[in-house]
Amino acid sequence: MTPDFILLAIALMLALVQILWAGAARTSELGIKWNAGPRDGVAPPPGPMAGRLIRAQANLFETLPLFAAAVIMAEVAGKAGELTYIGAQMYVFARIAYVPVYMLGIPYVRSLIWLVSLIGLIVVLAALFI
Repeated sequence: MTPDFILLAIALMLALVQILWAGAARTSELGIKWNAGPRDGVAPPPGPMAGRLIRAQANLFETLPLFAAAVIMAEVAGKAGELTYIGAQMYVFARIAYVPVYMLGIPYVRSLIWLVSLIGLIVVLAALFI
């Protein structure tokens, strides 16, 4: 597997971890009976921790398809190289750092980390045109 595909695999594993972590936090608030049931009716809003984990997951899911497509396109087009690798590292490591910073409710730093991930994504996309 290429380095860019390894980073894409890590990003996909992060997505899975975030799904499980947000789900576990919500289940701890509402109980296993709620989680196993049909979830009819309106659930109460999530508490602070579950809410942050759910929002962090949603935030990842906004850019993950773009990142995956960019990495795959770079590989297929023969454009993968040092630039895509740097961009992919920026994206993945920033996304990993984003979760605990968001979970802890640290303002500004969270936005800065998100910006690093966005720049990484843009770098991978830019490599397609170089």
